[in-house]
Amino acid sequence: MTITTLLVANRGEIACRIFRTCRDLGITTVAVYSDADADALHVREADLAVRLPGAAPADTYLRGDLVVAAARAAGADAVHPGYGFLSENAAFAAAVQDAGLVWVGPPVKAIELMASKTRAKELMAGAGVPLLAPVDPATAGPGDLPLLLKAAAGGGGRGMRIVRELGTLPGELLAAAAEAASAFGDGEVFAEPYVERGRHVEVQVMADAHDTVWALGTRDCSLQRRHQKVIEEAPAPGLDDALRTRLNEAAVAAARAVDYRGAGTVEFLVSAEGRPYFLEMNTRLQVEHPVTEAVFGLDLVALQLRVAEGEPLPAPEPPPTSGHAVEARLYAEDPARDWQPQTGALLTLEVPEGPGLRLDTGYTGGDTIGVHYDPMIAKVIAHAPTRTEAVRLLARALERARIHGPVTNRDLLVRSLRHPDFAAARLDTGFYDRHLADLTAPGAGDPATAALAATLAEAVRGPEAVRGAQAVRPPRPGGPAPARFGAWRNVPSQPQRKRYRSEPDGTEHEVAYRTPRTGTPEPHETPGTRVLTATPDRVTLEVEGVTRHFAITTHADRVHVDATDASYTFTALPRFTDPATHTAPGSLLAPMPGTVVRLAEGLAAGVTVEAGQPLIWLEAMKMEHRILAPASGTLTALHAAPGHQVEVGALLAVVQEDPAATPVPVPVPEETA
Repeated sequence: MTITTLLVANRGEIACRIFRTCRDLGITTVAVYSDADADALHVREADLAVRLPGAAPADTYLRGDLVVAAARAAGADAVHPGYGFLSENAAFAAAVQDAGLVWVGPPVKAIELMASKTRAKELMAGAGVPLLAPVDPATAGPGDLPLLLKAAAGGGGRGMRIVRELGTLPGELLAAAAEAASAFGDGEVFAEPYVERGRHVEVQVMADAHDTVWALGTRDCSLQRRHQKVIEEAPAPGLDDALRTRLNEAAVAAARAVDYRGAGTVEFLVSAEGRPYFLEMNTRLQVEHPVTEAVFGLDLVALQLRVAEGEPLPAPEPPPTSGHAVEARLYAEDPARDWQPQTGALLTLEVPEGPGLRLDTGYTGGDTIGVHYDPMIAKVIAHAPTRTEAVRLLARALERARIHGPVTNRDLLVRSLRHPDFAAARLDTGFYDRHLADLTAPGAGDPATAALAATLAEAVRGPEAVRGAQAVRPPRPGGPAPARFGAWRNVPSQPQRKRYRSEPDGTEHEVAYRTPRTGTPEPHETPGTRVLTATPDRVTLEVEGVTRHFAITTHADRVHVDATDASYTFTALPRFTDPATHTAPGSLLAPMPGTVVRLAEGLAAGVTVEAGQPLIWLEAMKMEHRILAPASGTLTALHAAPGHQVEVGALLAVVQEDPAATPVPVPVPEETA
């Protein structure tokens, strides 16, 4: 059957990426959207769109019946699930086919067989795929440690726990099962040995209905936070030919064992000694598929559509590879603050274009990053002849990107790519456990000079600038004097001062400048710095003999300064601090907008609490976050309740420190990933 109209049962970046291929193939596109996504990029890019009433995923993108009804209403003849949401839901795949629509995915039976990690491992053992031996938690002993607990019905780090002490095993099992039940509707948890310093290596497969299975090389996805990938690359570096062959053969065996069709990924854990162990098979397109596309010169979505139409793959063997590709996931999150997701208006998103660079995103400047979905803004991919060149190209593209709005992990990505361990391909899943503090420490940039540039740009925004004067430059010899700006002080020789707070670290900068009779603002108390040009949006300074350029963008009280080697965000501060902005000691504020999902057992005003004790759980952007007691003492106020929607900075509770209090510890599950 030829596909003419395709509905993508997804949102954001992956929906936009699938639409791009559909446009190339002449296929009409249909989007579905929640109320929170009414003006989202994937809706704007689709030919047709159907509303799914509501905002929460459970009411919208996870409602298979509504998605199938939307496909029928729009006249679609096929459905592509993307990744996440219903992409690995066998019942949804069956419902699509029962409705007479083409399912752009693997057979329902293959999804069912791989849906449970425990059943999948049993099947893989029969196919000769290498496995880690399972461990029965009831009989686990010291020799079995460390253990990894995993949800049988899902991934993405939900329901996953590392157990290093037997005494914590019962509590971790309960916590993992509760989280798995909440995330996947199935509380089954299994245990296996935890491989220290293991690498996450996967093989992309593509299979058709004509007995052809391609193993499209390896990818390394070892750099992860909370068991979720951050940087991926293809091919996986540092593997010898024998190991590559074994991984490819095991992936093909796994696909054939379930009579697979379409795109899928077989994931392995590779020990420090080079032994591979099967983890799971993702029966869908992976987030990191662009690096495989780059090195093979393929469009995997186009191949998915071709296979879904019943056509064979173009050849018995895949094409040869070329070069190396690296992908970085740009998240709206603050790595220095426990990876807290961020929300708000994405004011600017500009990533350099050029040979070897690719941007996959579901946002443009002016869009809003909300609380309901994953905080990934975009994927930036670089492809070059060698790994060194690809890594350098990607790091520089990220460094030069203009990203204004919520805090992102952009600086972390750049530093990760330039870290000596990454450059030397010393990769394992503990990379961020070891290096996060260094990667998020204050950088070697020059925020003071950036703050000066922001001040000078503001200085030329006087009344005359508003009326059209665009620049202040030093007068040319013999030329007319530049215009003066009427908003400055009557005594131009005296310095004026401007205060900024760096975001997100909170460092304050005070900049002094003067506006002499020439009309050109000059830095004060900044020896070795000279103003070459200053406009409201661009400042060029000579600093210790080196010319530096700064692009300035102002949004309300936020000033974004993009230099050639770093980017800075400042909040303009009033000259004097407002005492009303201070918060009472012991106040627990919401670190992000979200939903209160639960409170510690027995939590109420008047109870005693212990410093560091989890009191309140917030859920935002697919993650759960604990609010901890700042000190031992008495809870004097409680404003949070399960189900409450809170904004960032909302007062949740107040703890009055009381060193003499006798705390009553409350046993609670750990934070979810």
